[in-house]
Amino acid sequence: MMSKESTITEGFLDSPIFGIVSDAAERLGVRAFVIGGYVRDCFLGRSNDDIDIVVEGSGIGLAEAVAASIEEKEHRHCTVSFFKTFGTAMLKWHGAEIEFVGARKESYRHDSRKPIVEDGTLEEDQMRRDFTINAMAFSLQKEDYGALVDPFGGIRDLAAGIIRTPLEPEQTYSDDPLRMLRAIRFATKLSTPEHPFTIVPESIRAMKAMKDRMTILSQERIVEELNKILVCPRPSMGFRLMDETGLIDYILPELKKLKGIETVDGKGHKEIFSHTLQVVDNVAAAEAAAIEAGTLKDYYPKEDGDGFNETVRTSPNVWLRWAALLHDIGKPVSKRFDPTIGWTFHGHEVVGSRMVPKIFTRLKMPQNEKMKYVQKLVSLHHRPIALVDNEVTDSAVRRLLFDAGNEIDDLMLLCNADITSKNPVKVARIKENFELVKHKLVEVEEKDAIRNWKNPITGEYIMEVYGIPPSKEIGILKEFIKNAVLDGEIGNTFEEADVLMRQKAAQMGLKEL
Repeated sequence: MMSKESTITEGFLDSPIFGIVSDAAERLGVRAFVIGGYVRDCFLGRSNDDIDIVVEGSGIGLAEAVAASIEEKEHRHCTVSFFKTFGTAMLKWHGAEIEFVGARKESYRHDSRKPIVEDGTLEEDQMRRDFTINAMAFSLQKEDYGALVDPFGGIRDLAAGIIRTPLEPEQTYSDDPLRMLRAIRFATKLSTPEHPFTIVPESIRAMKAMKDRMTILSQERIVEELNKILVCPRPSMGFRLMDETGLIDYILPELKKLKGIETVDGKGHKEIFSHTLQVVDNVAAAEAAAIEAGTLKDYYPKEDGDGFNETVRTSPNVWLRWAALLHDIGKPVSKRFDPTIGWTFHGHEVVGSRMVPKIFTRLKMPQNEKMKYVQKLVSLHHRPIALVDNEVTDSAVRRLLFDAGNEIDDLMLLCNADITSKNPVKVARIKENFELVKHKLVEVEEKDAIRNWKNPITGEYIMEVYGIPPSKEIGILKEFIKNAVLDGEIGNTFEEADVLMRQKAAQMGLKEL
């Protein structure tokens, strides 16, 4: 154990909750410690409201005692959530989530992720932790309150920017293969330009040798780590590490197919894997800047189904990151070589959008509006760029607004991030034209209100005017009106649409009642 004097920890445990936990543990005659991510983030200067308390005894018992103390001190009810299967309990205190667990030791069978769990000491509990930087603990005992308990040198690894396992990596990763992906996640999450983190070489070697252990993991656990990597400031680091270790073969083999450059007659195409990761990083940076500026909004359907509520986005949208990751996923299938113009990827956005549901299904990801959002952005991501290359007409902009709906801002952010040419002159030209498209979008939307447009002519109205039952004629009339509005032939009003409907209906032989 490192003494309190050897590592400065003053200020880390100033919150009253730690004193409450310390007093409760003393009354129960048990030893309690703050452990894990909170300790790590204290030294990194990062805020963390998730506090893990490990106790040499009953975690549930200590949680109940702490809740009783809070109720006595603050004269309010304190709810404790119990997870008896895992022997854990959790309570909330002024915005912080505090989880209590009894110290334990674990052993595993080779073919299962379910551990054999027994009561243990703090040291045995630290040995089962994933990485040295997550195994550090602060004592909550009165005699050495705040002392750092660091048997594996986590404080040194933290200072050196090292991700290392407490035990031999083969044992740590064999016990729970998800720790291989967690190593990548922590290296990605904790790295900053000033203080990069790397995984030690012996861990990288173990991950390469043990990558097939990923097959025993549930897709849900894998996706949880992927989502955490995607919302990091520079997600590409995580996916490059997955590629280096071979884990990507068991997670997203579709990404692996983006690697490499094929050359015919001296003509090669862009390396799609590197381009994709650059786009993901570009999206992360642009979204972070927009969140800070308060210019991005999220939309939620109103309870009555009429319109949307909007809120300012305050945290990364992981589904936007997924759209960036998968935006070119259809290129390997659609790749063709034309002797006159070189490599083409015609229709890759359509192919990619069809691949999204299959990928989401395999990974057991949501099949709801979140998947549809990703699918929409993948299918439309080339449209704004096409407008850049052609004359920006009101009609084309209306159709883009109509098809994108509330996702138009995220779509434009993705498309701007997709401009990654190494030719600075080309990039400058495209970005300049892209700004023209953005201004045109604002102009057309203010004038015509096309976003989330609803046809002023409903099927019910057509049936009422012409006394006809549901039929293909109704669909023809509605589609005709929609195209007329989007093409600018009539204004976006019921009156103009009604006049045109009656003209078209007469040509079709329909008679008014």
